[in-house]
Amino acid sequence: MTTILIVDDEYLIADILSFALEDEGYLTVTAGSGHRALSILDREKPQLVITDYMMPGMNGIELAEAVRRHASFGHVPIVLMSGAQAHLGVARPDLFVDVFDKPFDVEAVLTRVKALLGPDDPHD
Repeated sequence: MTTILIVDDEYLIADILSFALEDEGYLTVTAGSGHRALSILDREKPQLVITDYMMPGMNGIELAEAVRRHASFGHVPIVLMSGAQAHLGVARPDLFVDVFDKPFDVEAVLTRVKALLGPDDPHD
C-alpha cells in the first residue's frame, strides 16, 4: 500500500487531507512537526511527503532539506502547502514537486497525488 506522510501542526487540516487520501486508497501517517516527521521516515517509508510551511521548530523548507539529505528518501516527492509563504516553495523546485496555497482545493491535491503516485491498488 502506498504511504503518504502529512506534516502539519494544524491537526484539522492534516485530518481532512488524511481522510480524503484514505478514501482514495492511500495509507496516511500524520505528524504535527518536522522533527516528528523525520522520526517517522524510517519506520513508515512514505512514497510522498505533504508538508505545511509554518510549523513550530522546523519549517517546511527545513524539513524538505532534511528529507533530501536522508540517504533513503532523497528521491521522495515533497509537496508544500502554505498560506502566505507559498512563493518560498515555488522558488525551490529542487525541494518541492508542487506547491499549493492554503486554503487548498482537496480535489486538486488528490489529482496531483494520483499524477505523482498513480492510483493505489488495494491488492498490493
